[in-house]
Amino acid sequence: MKRFVYKELTVANDSRSACNHIICKVTLDELQKYKIKTINEYLKLYKNNKAFSYLTELIDSYCKISDENHNAQIALLYAGCLSEDLRKLSVDQLPEICKELRQDIIKEVSCNPGHFAASLGTVELTVALHYVFNTPYDRIVWDVGHQAYGHKILTGRRETFSTNRKFKGIRPFPSPDESDYDTFTCGHASNSISAALGMAVAAEEKGEKDRHVVAVIGDGSMSGGLAFEGLNNASASSNNLLIILNDNEMAIDRSVGGMKQYLFNLTTSNRYNQLRFKVSKMLFKVGILNEDRRKALIRFGNSLKSIAAQQQNIFEGMNIRYFGPINGHDVKNIARILRDIKDMKGPKILHLHTIKGKGFEPAEKAPGIWHAPGKFDPETGERFTADTHNLPPLYQDVFGETLVELAEKNPRIVGVTPAMPTGCSMNMLMQAMPDRAFDVGIAEGHAATFSGGMAKEGMQPFCNIYSSFMQRAYDNVIHDIAILKLPVVLCLDRAGLVGEDGPTHHGVFDLAYFRPIPNLTISSPMNEHELRHLMYTAQLPDKGPFVIRYPRGRGVLKDWKCPLEEIPVGKGRKLKDGKDMAVVTLGPIGNIAAKAIERAEKEKNISIAHYDLRFLKPLDEEMLHEIGRSFSRIITIEDGIRKGGMGTAILEFMSDNEYTPHVHRIGVPDKFVEHGTIQELYHLCGMDEEGIMNTIEQI
Repeated sequence: MKRFVYKELTVANDSRSACNHIICKVTLDELQKYKIKTINEYLKLYKNNKAFSYLTELIDSYCKISDENHNAQIALLYAGCLSEDLRKLSVDQLPEICKELRQDIIKEVSCNPGHFAASLGTVELTVALHYVFNTPYDRIVWDVGHQAYGHKILTGRRETFSTNRKFKGIRPFPSPDESDYDTFTCGHASNSISAALGMAVAAEEKGEKDRHVVAVIGDGSMSGGLAFEGLNNASASSNNLLIILNDNEMAIDRSVGGMKQYLFNLTTSNRYNQLRFKVSKMLFKVGILNEDRRKALIRFGNSLKSIAAQQQNIFEGMNIRYFGPINGHDVKNIARILRDIKDMKGPKILHLHTIKGKGFEPAEKAPGIWHAPGKFDPETGERFTADTHNLPPLYQDVFGETLVELAEKNPRIVGVTPAMPTGCSMNMLMQAMPDRAFDVGIAEGHAATFSGGMAKEGMQPFCNIYSSFMQRAYDNVIHDIAILKLPVVLCLDRAGLVGEDGPTHHGVFDLAYFRPIPNLTISSPMNEHELRHLMYTAQLPDKGPFVIRYPRGRGVLKDWKCPLEEIPVGKGRKLKDGKDMAVVTLGPIGNIAAKAIERAEKEKNISIAHYDLRFLKPLDEEMLHEIGRSFSRIITIEDGIRKGGMGTAILEFMSDNEYTPHVHRIGVPDKFVEHGTIQELYHLCGMDEEGIMNTIEQI
């Protein structure tokens, strides 16, 4: 084995003079392994850019760039690099960086589950963006943050990426609260263009002429209406926004044709664009060209390109310069094109074709399954699935099977979901009755109004939208469903704290934001039987708009199939008698409360009544009068925000009816709750068995 002499660095504070050099002899394998370990150790302690720059210089000096040690050097550079260090490499070294980055994602997500296939598809784009643009000064705005794992690793979080999605670890999606490289909140889809446009306009207003702003949209997000609102505004305002469309075969069809490629190569040529800019500047100066004429010339050029390509282009129709489509996995070509177009004036879009799951064969073949696959073997691709045959079902599966059962008997029932057929189990109806189930794409507002339109014409839609995504359809529910009392069943999956996806996905606001809307029935089942009964009740005649909320995860009943029965709307139930205090719960969290009550009665010699409210609206006033007359101490428990939710509704009822009990509300506090397991977050919010026990003791 060939041997090399290299220098180990003991990095102190900030300069070459502070470095202590120790000369060692090691084999090539030892060089690679030991240096990576040493670099990570020192950079983690000191995070010193000057020291790192000096280190890379020494690597260049002491490691000759040859085929034998080239990969070792790349690994060393990658081990501690930030985006500014990435820009010191040659473009020919970028493919090796991509290889290392992709392997990091595969290795980490295989044992620490998270979003997988989408980030594999953006590796080359991520590397090219940070290579070409001066991040974090230049802004990169990601759409749907599950594309951005590579971005996290390249921006100083490689050492902590093993804590991704874990309690007190790094966040599941990019967040400015975590890193300056994360420019905006990006848990939900389709907001990148609007946010980036705002940043681009702000840069213009502040005179920051050298600041570039890039929106990266993809993974189906172009189906969201907000994306087109942003495009429309971008086409009509003064800005230099660059939009990158990561098209992984889920949004826009592929463009083909030799002439199209020829024109693309021409219009992304740096020489061409420099000449174009100089000519336009000269014409502006002599008064021949003004802004209106410039736009007309762009439209004329776009028309020529459309004729040559034999197809129209929606972006060019909006006066947004269009480049593409190009191979989204050729990092050197992407970097070249980004450099050529980044300084162009006016809004522009670069269209990349990528493969979701790129570089991991099982994910390439089944990107939907590998979107968030859980734990798996990174070598074989075997997914590790737990034995669940003796466990209660997932609430979403109870919904899916019950919907099919109801649809078989009620021909008016149809299903609607905005791009979540598998996640909410609407795929069961799609398989059984494909003509009666509709995936409308990432378009929650449209899903609600579309459902309202079908209901107006006599159909019975079950519109299933995750609770946090339903926030985007709030006006549609009011304007297009509630006012006309249309019989739409709004099924809110993932209601309550959802766990590792964090604050953008916690479904904790729906009780508070739906409660003030007239004509709505709002319900939450305590278990799987109750969910089936509520679904049956909701599709009966004259029930109007009917909300059913239920959580992510498993229920409590192994034997969950039961005959379907109507539940009287607005009727709760007393689960057990008691004389010292009353506990009122709504939804599945009542099962945790039941355990705490049983334990408190045994350990504290106290008698506690337990009521399952079932309906937040209308309230069971008869039951609440009984509670108000019988108890001076009441605890309300809900898996939702305390302010404005079920506990607030009971406080209002007690006040309106001149009852004066002491009411203690347990629920999500007035803050955005971080990510972690559901058990960890329940404990954080005092909503677990221990927290409920403590509250019982205190009051």
